[in-house]
Amino acid sequence: MPTRSLAGLVLILAAAAASRGSVLAGANDRATATFAGGCFWCMEAPFDGLRGVSSVTSGYTGGQKPNPTYDEVSAGRTGHAESVQVIYDPAKISYERLLEVFWHNIDPLAKDAQFCDHGTQYRSAIFYHDEGQRSLAEASRRKLEGDERFRGRIATQIVAASTFYPAEEYHQHFYRTNPLRYHQYRAGCGRDRRLKELWGESAGGHVDFRKPKDEDLQKALTPVQYQVTQKEGTEPPFRNEYWNEHRPGIYVDVVSGEALFSSLDKYDSGTGWPSFTRPLDKGNVKTRTDFKLGLPRTEVRSARADSHLGHVFTDGPAPTGLRYCMNSASLRFIPVEELAAEGYGQYLPLFAKAER
Repeated sequence: MPTRSLAGLVLILAAAAASRGSVLAGANDRATATFAGGCFWCMEAPFDGLRGVSSVTSGYTGGQKPNPTYDEVSAGRTGHAESVQVIYDPAKISYERLLEVFWHNIDPLAKDAQFCDHGTQYRSAIFYHDEGQRSLAEASRRKLEGDERFRGRIATQIVAASTFYPAEEYHQHFYRTNPLRYHQYRAGCGRDRRLKELWGESAGGHVDFRKPKDEDLQKALTPVQYQVTQKEGTEPPFRNEYWNEHRPGIYVDVVSGEALFSSLDKYDSGTGWPSFTRPLDKGNVKTRTDFKLGLPRTEVRSARADSHLGHVFTDGPAPTGLRYCMNSASLRFIPVEELAAEGYGQYLPLFAKAER
């Protein structure tokens, strides 16, 4: 058997310990893993449901200021990164598996940023707790670099863990306690879209939108938003938020954030409701026949959130001859200057072309 250096043997044994738990530890011992992947709201869920993970905590690490607040970290003044601390049982789940979940939930090519969030506080990083974790983290990065998509371009840091400060209570398990806002943020930030581009079918995250429970919707929406989107209600004409809105921008579903209509296709129909000649993305709307008033009408609903939006009629102007008569309460307007920050930057070229 070929001889190995003492240092090499130590690394091999340390890696094995990180993967399976310490050779001296009992099966019930717990280990800690710490990762940064942008907004910690979106990094809790991928680890929370894994067999062998006992807890996931959002917090801050990697900086200089003791006991930082969210406002301080998000302003980029502390050196900390938004992170998650994962407590797991190495007998049930390996550190390699946690690394795999981590990589498939981030954009490893983005330096000091993740998706729509920019700054060192949103950097991606693996904070190793011992030499075994460091060895395995570096091996996983080398494996990724073997893929032409990532070769020489991975920006994710691998650094020693330092003090981890739990975030404020309202940030913990935000995807469960505030599902509506969580999914709106996730969709608006373009996180799942980018993960799909990078990882294809093995992308992590909430690729499929899960509609919040009815009781959560009632809490998150205003009474008129709830009545319109969930009970097929209709708001008063001329007394709603967007019927007379003329700024350039797009309109997204108030529940899911999926892009629905553009100001470029908006016109004054004289009805007192926001009206459009066509959807911004046909894949984000669906129709069905509605007999609510006795005669058949074509109802329009959002594809993922299944929100009632309004109706489409055949008395619209060119070029489609259609009138998508929508309820303002079903929509959220994002002005063109905020599209990139909200994660809808892919629609900016439409407005640049219109200006030319």
